[in-house]
Amino acid sequence: MTESRCGYIAIVGRPNVGKSTLLNHILGQKISITSRKPQTTRHRVLGIKTRDQIQAIYVDTPGLHRGQKRAINRYMNRAATTSLRDVDVIAFVIEAGRWTEEDAWVLEQLKNYQCPVLLVINKVDKLEDKAELLPFIAARNSEHNYAQVVPVSALRADNLTALEQTLDAYLPEGPHFFDEEQITDRSMRFLTAEIVREKITRQLGDELPYAMTVEIEQYKLERGVTHISAAIYVERDGQKKILIGKGGSRLKSIGREARLDIEKLIDGKVMLNLWVKIKSGWSDDERALRSLGYDDE
Repeated sequence: MTESRCGYIAIVGRPNVGKSTLLNHILGQKISITSRKPQTTRHRVLGIKTRDQIQAIYVDTPGLHRGQKRAINRYMNRAATTSLRDVDVIAFVIEAGRWTEEDAWVLEQLKNYQCPVLLVINKVDKLEDKAELLPFIAARNSEHNYAQVVPVSALRADNLTALEQTLDAYLPEGPHFFDEEQITDRSMRFLTAEIVREKITRQLGDELPYAMTVEIEQYKLERGVTHISAAIYVERDGQKKILIGKGGSRLKSIGREARLDIEKLIDGKVMLNLWVKIKSGWSDDERALRSLGYDDE
């Protein structure tokens, strides 16, 4: 009989390399929100995948970045680095054909940890000349002794099975920590707030890059319908006007997209109410961050 295995795999990298997309495709379900804007992921999110005797617990982390100007940036870096303390293996995600100063900085941080580091080269489908991949891998291997190098395309789900099998080999023998049906450690309230934030980021990423957050004020099931009230916090009146849009059009569009995704997530009917509120300076106020759910996990 095969021994059961269970362990933690941290997915790390600079912002916008496709970490959340990678996790969602591995799980076959969306639990981490995605957008083209850097730093979309703000919290540590566990994604749990149980296959036969193996339970892989993926830790999706905010993108590690050098800029720590505001409290929220410092929070995201703390969330990412504390997630690395007790993991069994690290999947360091970079973009094919692109090595930046930020990537080099992340690599320096990873040298502080004892566990094996796999280099996951994402977005290989975007390489126009596939012959560039081998010299790119050779250059990366000359900088650090990676346990293994695995090229993938998270978006197209290319080579993900091979990546999973490679990572599984580093998981220790032992009992499973979570029920085999469980897919994340996060609550429905959290996932709902994240879906609303994703829709805002996708529609208004340029106008409201980091000055917005979402808090669920009500979440209850009544006669087969889930009633959700969400407060969207911005820092200034001008941002509130942008978010609401002409005649409330932008807010309605965000609400419609979010409701459809939430209905898919919970497999049921949803009544979603969105409110926009001003909380000036929340993103640079440690106390305000904690009250809005940005606590060190």
